[in-house]
Amino acid sequence: QVQLEESGGGLVQPGGSLRLSCAASGSIFSINIMSWYRQAPGQQRELVATLTSSGNTDYTDSVKGRFTISRGDAKNVVYLQMHNLKPEDTSLYYCKYDVVDITMVSGEFWGQGTLVAVSS
Repeated sequence: QVQLEESGGGLVQPGGSLRLSCAASGSIFSINIMSWYRQAPGQQRELVATLTSSGNTDYTDSVKGRFTISRGDAKNVVYLQMHNLKPEDTSLYYCKYDVVDITMVSGEFWGQGTLVAVSS
């Protein structure tokens, strides 16, 4: 089994910055894609950023130029650096990993979410 744990959320003023972290543990052979999603109250979950094992990144338009997804020195860790935060960025942020486990079975795993609130 694979477990993901996010951290780094909190309350920040508009224009501020936060860095989210997600660390995986468990029986992982390889991580193919690391992603960040967010879900605001009453809205559908939205893909925010992805990072592939080859280093390719992609972002939803609303965060381009403000958010950066990166992998940590510990290869099971992914970060989401967020700058110039706006009230509309307020959401519960989730990480998701697409992995191959040690039995060579592919699967996707989600964290429990970390809350980001942007307000003055």
